Amino acid sequence: MRRREHSEDGEHVEPGDTTGLRVEGLTIRFGGNTAVNAATFDAPLGRITGLIGPNGAGKTTTFNACSGLLRPSDGSIHLFGKDITGHLPSARAQLGLGRTFQRMDLFDSLTVEENIALGREARLARSHPVKQLLCPPAERKAVRKATEEVLALCRLGDLRAEMVGSLSTGQRRLVDLGRVLAGGFSLLLLDEPSSGLDTAETERFGQIVTQVVAERGCGVLLVEHDMALVMSICDYLYVLDFGEMIYQGTPDEVRASEQVRAAYLGSEAA
Repeated sequence: MRRREHSEDGEHVEPGDTTGLRVEGLTIRFGGNTAVNAATFDAPLGRITGLIGPNGAGKTTTFNACSGLLRPSDGSIHLFGKDITGHLPSARAQLGLGRTFQRMDLFDSLTVEENIALGREARLARSHPVKQLLCPPAERKAVRKATEEVLALCRLGDLRAEMVGSLSTGQRRLVDLGRVLAGGFSLLLLDEPSSGLDTAETERFGQIVTQVVAERGCGVLLVEHDMALVMSICDYLYVLDFGEMIYQGTPDEVRASEQVRAAYLGSEAA
């Protein structure tokens, strides 16, 4: 699936390589311990890809390698056909890779609107000191446009002036998602986004992610323990266990796999 991207001033530009994220032979060692062993997987554009497994399987470690927080011991990571294995997180972000964390890092003393706007502002400013202080008119317009779109998409318009520190966990999760969506990233890494949400909030979160992929054509790599959410929104799944990729397939195939049931799903798959 091809998509249209936004330039820094908000204008549409033709996309480049649309393969998304490609990880080959990813191995991560901490001393004598191998946390992830030769993992290979794809998260293309236009698809919600799930990465599941029990606690300690290596999912967050894999995410940290993909986003540049960890340097792999072996293997390679490509984003839209470009080798980013040695790139810093900031460079990966400029190429279109955005990420949320299980532990939200929002600015509690800022409003919902201000937090979301920061997603686009940070990407536009990058590491330029002048741009971090001065925003040209075209970029201000792009920030306003992206912020309004996300407030509507995440149904946060009524809360735009509320301080984030006063919000519920579910509302904060939506602000966290909204901030990364405002950045205009083409590939999103979502780490345990339903943590702390109730059933209704989780369902709403899943609907928003599905809508974003359908409308923007972006790709999503999702780490999540809520199997109801995973099975309802993911198009394809990879299963990690003790750092090994033990299975891959559609949700129906994963649900029916005796190997996956024994390693992780158990009665949850019934």
